[in-house]
Amino acid sequence: MRLEGTCVGFGITASHCSFDEVFPHIERLRAEGAEVIAVRSFTAASTDTRFGTADAWRERLHALTGRAPVETIPEAEPLGQKRTFDAFVIAPCTGNTLAKLAGALTDTPVLMAAKGTLRNLRPVVLAISTNDALGNNARNIGILLNAKNIYFVPFGQDNPEAKPTSCVADFDLITETVVASLEGRQLQPILIERGRRAVR
Repeated sequence: MRLEGTCVGFGITASHCSFDEVFPHIERLRAEGAEVIAVRSFTAASTDTRFGTADAWRERLHALTGRAPVETIPEAEPLGQKRTFDAFVIAPCTGNTLAKLAGALTDTPVLMAAKGTLRNLRPVVLAISTNDALGNNARNIGILLNAKNIYFVPFGQDNPEAKPTSCVADFDLITETVVASLEGRQLQPILIERGRRAVR
């Protein structure tokens, strides 16, 4: 078990269509020995969509991690002060969260937890899911690729014909990216040919 004795934060932001693909990787992190603490953005914690209700996702997270998710900034802030996380994952990481992280904004529990992790010189792992990765958010990805202690789950275009600027991480590589980040290295290649996804 490669993550035995570690605590991994798992931030969830509001790419609701990706939740079903992302949540199983909490189990994979735990199977590698990690304790996992979920942190939800305000939108992820409060919005019901055709992909599921906020309460149902909360219950699923509780079942997966064994504890209620962190959902407020006052709950998230002490995590950095206590050096809680050995690594912090944001999956799915929306374009909105990417832009805020690149601009050093801290206005959601996920961003507060990421900030606290970075303050402790520990890795933050981004698994992007954004329709404008090759549009307005391309510059933010560039900023974060060059930022210390930020690592990307390898990503690629998910539907170039219908959504030519959209990119999504290969969520199956979340655990491998976390393991690599704890060794101080970026999992390669970063840019991949990703499996196609239908427009959702």
